[in-house]
Amino acid sequence: MAFGFTRTEEQELLIQSLQEWYSQNVDEAKVKTFYETHHVPDDISASYVAAGFGMLGLPEELGGTPADKLTQVMISEELCRLAGANMVLGLNALTIYDLVEFGNEEQTKMAMDYYKRTGHPPFVLGFSEPGAGSDNMNMSTVAKEVDGKILLSGQKTWVSNGAFSDYVLVVAKDDEPARTNNQMSWWLVPTDREGVRFVPLEKIGNKIMQFGDLFLDDVVVTEADRVGEKGKGFFQLMKNFEFERVVAVAMILGEAQAALEDAAKYSLQRYTFEKPIASYQLIQQKLVDMEIAVRNTRNWVYECAWRMDNGLDVRLHTSLLKRYGAPACWKVADDALQIFAGLGFTTETRVGRIMLDCRGVRIGGGTDEIMVYIAGRMIPKLYANA
Repeated sequence: MAFGFTRTEEQELLIQSLQEWYSQNVDEAKVKTFYETHHVPDDISASYVAAGFGMLGLPEELGGTPADKLTQVMISEELCRLAGANMVLGLNALTIYDLVEFGNEEQTKMAMDYYKRTGHPPFVLGFSEPGAGSDNMNMSTVAKEVDGKILLSGQKTWVSNGAFSDYVLVVAKDDEPARTNNQMSWWLVPTDREGVRFVPLEKIGNKIMQFGDLFLDDVVVTEADRVGEKGKGFFQLMKNFEFERVVAVAMILGEAQAALEDAAKYSLQRYTFEKPIASYQLIQQKLVDMEIAVRNTRNWVYECAWRMDNGLDVRLHTSLLKRYGAPACWKVADDALQIFAGLGFTTETRVGRIMLDCRGVRIGGGTDEIMVYIAGRMIPKLYANA
């Protein structure tokens, strides 16, 4: 089984095509607008899908393009490097895949038609709760039958792009919210249905995706709204979580690479005491450590994707990747800001927003501490019989 990450000719051509698409459709002024409006316009999003990048990894029978996971993470990384931003376009196909994999024919057709037309999924994910992030069993949102109707009640939080979406994909416990109840189901709920309310929250980073709290007050749902099998929602929730973590780190890796490139160029342009700051050893040390962190993170990301493509277990690898990669990318961006000094603390450079974007990924998708909890239980077993 070959192990290596040299780009194939097909991957090189795909990345070159992405670079051409980006130069024709996006620039720094537009990226700043994305952050200000918390939204990527439909015309740009739809163009990304029409160019084929947003269809990578989706089923061919639905119009998707077969692509291994390594290729997918390379594209997500490069898109975020080009923009110096956490581009939501790199996540849209993953979001769609959640429904495509478990939804019925009618739900899947609706989602794919909408996605091809607008470039956005027609729904957002309502999974986390104020008291249930990584601790999914503490979830309290519940769907129960009352007087012949199924009523959905509870609160979801950190719901990204909720204000821009027509539907929300909610996971809720079946019948009763007890911690011991592991029976959950998914529901595709229109955001204009009675009892659904979205309240925006202001983030300090990753502002390209607006998010907030979702309140569900006795929302009537039917079997037609159910996604997947009754009681299998937890399994469905976990099915693609490992790859989503890999893509999340790949995206901030692209941003960290952008911050490194910007800082390295600036170190040659900025003079103090009649010398470029690149000649000072403290700046050189920062750049060296930044380069090491980016390369190490990339190796981790690509290995995790490669292992998935080859059917290998990745539970330990993805938790170690996120535990190392998210703080490492944040530190790269933070050091880039330090190299820019006062200029880095303004919106005249990209490094400030990159630093805040990377900081958010140390929380989303499983905190640093949760990654230690996951990996820490597995490592002793790894060496128990060594």
